[in-house]
Amino acid sequence: MTPDRDLFANFERMRREIDELFGDVFERTGLRGRGFSPSVDVYYVDDPPRAVVRAELAGIDIEDVVLEIRGRQLLIASERRAEQSAGRLYQQVEIEHGPFRRAVELGADVVAGEASAGYEDGVLVVEVPLAARERQVRRVAIREERQ
Repeated sequence: MTPDRDLFANFERMRREIDELFGDVFERTGLRGRGFSPSVDVYYVDDPPRAVVRAELAGIDIEDVVLEIRGRQLLIASERRAEQSAGRLYQQVEIEHGPFRRAVELGADVVAGEASAGYEDGVLVVEVPLAARERQVRRVAIREERQ
């Protein structure tokens, strides 16, 4: 079974490609904001039909993660806290920290009330069953317009 796609299914991928294209410019000019956006994979499985979202959340206390489903959108929000740096002199700092809110667009209608999530080795896995497509056929009567 292939999930129904809509016009907005690729927006998140396009947004990430634009971020990658302009990311270096923002870093060089100092315009990059605080915080980060975790990387995600989204795929679909047939048996049973469901969307699966995998998010890299290493270094984040899973108790602080908030998951919400709104229509076809999965929201993941939390914060990666910086390590206490007393007595340290850093040469280089690349691990991003701060609050984040990631909206993941799903390409099919889902059953939000049956979603499940697990966390292992820094990876959050959210599974959301796909809504059954309506297969009922309904005839529509055509009325004749008389003038």
